[in-house]
Amino acid sequence: MREQWNSKVGFIVSAIGSAVGLGNLWRFPYVAANNGGGAFLLPYLIAIITAGIPILIMEYTIGKSYRGGAPAALARLNRRFEWLGWVQVMISFMILIYYLAIVVWTLSYVGFSFTQAWGADPSKFFVKFLGVTANAHTLGGIQTNLLIPFIVVWVLAAVIMYRGISKGVELACKIGLPILMVLTCVLVIRGITLPHAADGLQYMFNPDWSSLAKPSVWIAAYGQIFYSLSIAFGIMISYSSYLPMETDVVNSAFITATANHGFELFAGIGVFSIIGFMAYSQGVPVEQVAGAGVGLAFMTFPTAISSLPTMQALTGVCFFGALFVAGITSLVSISQVIVTAVKDKFEISHNRAVTFTLVPAFLLSIFFVTGAGLNILDILDAFINNIGLAVSGFLELILVGWFFKLEQIRQMANRYSNFPASKVWFIGCLKFVTVIMLGIMTFLNTRGFVLNGYGEYSQMDVNIFGWGSLLIVVIGAVVLNNAKSREGYATLDPLTTKEVALYE
Repeated sequence: MREQWNSKVGFIVSAIGSAVGLGNLWRFPYVAANNGGGAFLLPYLIAIITAGIPILIMEYTIGKSYRGGAPAALARLNRRFEWLGWVQVMISFMILIYYLAIVVWTLSYVGFSFTQAWGADPSKFFVKFLGVTANAHTLGGIQTNLLIPFIVVWVLAAVIMYRGISKGVELACKIGLPILMVLTCVLVIRGITLPHAADGLQYMFNPDWSSLAKPSVWIAAYGQIFYSLSIAFGIMISYSSYLPMETDVVNSAFITATANHGFELFAGIGVFSIIGFMAYSQGVPVEQVAGAGVGLAFMTFPTAISSLPTMQALTGVCFFGALFVAGITSLVSISQVIVTAVKDKFEISHNRAVTFTLVPAFLLSIFFVTGAGLNILDILDAFINNIGLAVSGFLELILVGWFFKLEQIRQMANRYSNFPASKVWFIGCLKFVTVIMLGIMTFLNTRGFVLNGYGEYSQMDVNIFGWGSLLIVVIGAVVLNNAKSREGYATLDPLTTKEVALYE
């Protein structure tokens, strides 16, 4: 019998824990500020309504009804769809091996926060701390100062994963999410009480309505949805495969999306309040010090913390502690995608599936504690997210929306829902609106990398770690798709067959 969540609340908390990750704290505020400020919230809201929530409903329904991770569930929709599930599994695997490195850095910086060990030049300290080499192909050896946090994070992830869905993933998210909210609340309160915090908030929220005429702003909004909600790379299908059949997935999708978006806005208030104070204390415009991603977290924000008049340690611990907790909850959800898929196909025990997942991930993640780790991570993240994830989402909507009965999925979703997903909204968004936006995103992102490369990296580095990572995804998907599976892998158990047959 397939393991289940202890409760619907446990599932929702875990889904929110997966969605609320590093991108909520260090990406959304910057994306909003640079794409129209407060005006960006309009296309972002439209993206949530037309892409985020419909895709969540679709993936929740597929996972719940077809009782499998991405490959098994998609194979049960149509035997020829299994390969896409393995593409999503391989994308999750690639994200897993570098996402862990960032969690390792955040754990180290929780400790650094107590004494502001980064000193007067956090940027220089960060580069020295990681032992950053000149390029991605010069490894520079393992950085021994990263080994202890590296092992701690791997042990924590392994303990959670070996304990299973209800006693591991669900429990970790039930503990981690409240801690994350408390740390973020302290950060926000500290931020808004600082002098000139309003300068940072004005930079983030001041609406530039003319920006709505720019296609790039709308593409950024849809891109943030996929980056933020953990959709189109197997997580939500895997999680929902452990749901009871009578679960209300429409309501669950709205709760997950709303909670995720609310957290992004809330965290952004804290981050940019402190950035506003930092800009004031240095006598420079906010836009000169604002940034996103690794630069914001490990270079800009430590500088801001050091410039605070009081409570530097508390602010640092709250910020990096929040990053760490958000990273861990997302890390286990990414791992679960692979564990579920392997367990389904090869009919092995949960513990063996976890070992099959974590051992190769551990070995490959060692690259990210070398001097080249930051450079490799930067290239890998750009290609996997901007091309791999966009293509995965596009193909999922094409296959499910155009080559399967999307109306059947809608009816299955509505059967146990308090309020139904309307036909025009659900099918129209998935078959047309979001497909068009993802198609445009995929084309523009791919063309940009082909014509311009990526950043200032050499073409060799881009080919090896950028295009090479996408090639590994394809090869891995082909191998796993064609691997010999257990008997009846693509069929459903009798109970689920009976449930699904009601809509055929």
